[in-house]
Amino acid sequence: MTQLRPVVGTPDEYDLNDSNHVPWVLGTHLHPGVGPLDRTPPGSRVCMIEAHGFARRKPYHHHKLTLVFAAMRQFRDELREAGYEVEYVQAETFGEGLATYFDRYPDDTLVAMRSPSHRSGDRFADLVDDAGGDLELVGNELFCSTRAAFDEWADGETDAFRHERFYRWMRRESAVLLREDGTPVGGEWNLDESNREFPPDEWASPPVYEPATDDLTAEVSEWVAEEFDTWGSTEDFAWPVTREDALAALDHFVAERLPEFGPYQDAMRADDPAMAHALLSPAVNLGLLHPWEAVTAIEDAYESREDLPLNSAEGAVRQFLGWREFMRHVYRHAMPDLAEASQLGAERPLPDLFWSGETDMACVGGSVGDVYDRGYSHHIQRLMVLANFATLWGVDPAELNEWFHATYVDAYHWVTTPNVVEMGSYGSGVFATKPYVASANYVDRMSDYCSDCAYDPDRTTGKGACPFNALYWDFLARNEDDLRGNHRMGFLYGHVDDKRDDCEMDEVYQRVSELRSMEREGEL
Repeated sequence: MTQLRPVVGTPDEYDLNDSNHVPWVLGTHLHPGVGPLDRTPPGSRVCMIEAHGFARRKPYHHHKLTLVFAAMRQFRDELREAGYEVEYVQAETFGEGLATYFDRYPDDTLVAMRSPSHRSGDRFADLVDDAGGDLELVGNELFCSTRAAFDEWADGETDAFRHERFYRWMRRESAVLLREDGTPVGGEWNLDESNREFPPDEWASPPVYEPATDDLTAEVSEWVAEEFDTWGSTEDFAWPVTREDALAALDHFVAERLPEFGPYQDAMRADDPAMAHALLSPAVNLGLLHPWEAVTAIEDAYESREDLPLNSAEGAVRQFLGWREFMRHVYRHAMPDLAEASQLGAERPLPDLFWSGETDMACVGGSVGDVYDRGYSHHIQRLMVLANFATLWGVDPAELNEWFHATYVDAYHWVTTPNVVEMGSYGSGVFATKPYVASANYVDRMSDYCSDCAYDPDRTTGKGACPFNALYWDFLARNEDDLRGNHRMGFLYGHVDDKRDDCEMDEVYQRVSELRSMEREGEL
């Protein structure tokens, strides 16, 4: 079995040769080659607890709960087939599950990797203590960098919470896509500007890998539908729930989809939610894949193939080695304040259309529909359609975060909170240097939604004008005190001033008032 460890920083050193030190494998740590499980002799006892209570707290997507519970049960069976003694406890809460476990094995000490979720380690320690047991927490090895390595680097780095600086540091430390002299392959660190093309009409996206659904997963899907109050489609589940399928999905992405990924990474097509994206984040966030496995597969393919452009390889590496790692470190440093941050004072409730998908706005309705169907839409739909609309509308970032957390199959609090509250809503300012908001012009340029939409992207006011336009200018106006001094946004306020001089802002305010009335009546 291949051992995998963080490549930036020094992993914890320990072993579990004592039979009373037992790996506790959490539902997002489903990798056989990392952490306590990898350091345990074959045939040892392993603890897994399938808690159900969390799934009753939100209207989670049916596919998300199916994915989590099916992957855990598949991993349990794989470990048993490999000779491990898996004590698999099903309970309403972790507390009840731990009480059951320590009633059976009172002398055990559970050893678990730290979950990236805020204060989860403290909560687990308290629960184990209440159950009369012992717990040791060790480093989470399902990332490419350690907490200590980032903290040491960030301590002397004035712009530690700027992704570009972090990403370059990770590339240097890991030597990924790097020349021998330490400079980036191709001469540039970041080829994001080469990721913004829109495909021609004749372009066909590469096929998507969809693993077969076996009996166990089908049974879990039916159980989830009966047991929990879920949101989203109960049909067409097609996510990897085993390590074998996750590795096959990685191979398929690198072989079939990666060459097309780079240029069209930011593009959106109404009938193509996957485009050429990797679709690997659910497997990586469950631990079925290690991010370093994805990084090395991408780099190896770039070095050995002539059909793989650098902007595709670098763009994909940036997601795994850069952004995902960055989100993890930002989250743990900015919590708990980040979860409730709203520096612009946004406090409106989330419009019902995020749940119903009922709107004449083709981009918003289509993106919500994609999430309903599969628990997924790609990152530009998330940022520049859904979060963009919510931010312009003035939605409370925490409520938007709850929606993302519940509805996406790859969503966990540690990853949605910095992405949604900060990047999507400009809630804190911990790393975002401006709000990522845009008018209909962006959506029209980067998608085909507008061609069949009931709203006109070229109009700002009046009946039939795209809501994004009036909402955009209204957002700038109502947040002027906070944003006019932002060096990245000052030029926009020249346009606001012109609109005021021409009395156009009065029409904008009138249009926004109409839009809010339409939303209340379910007619937006």
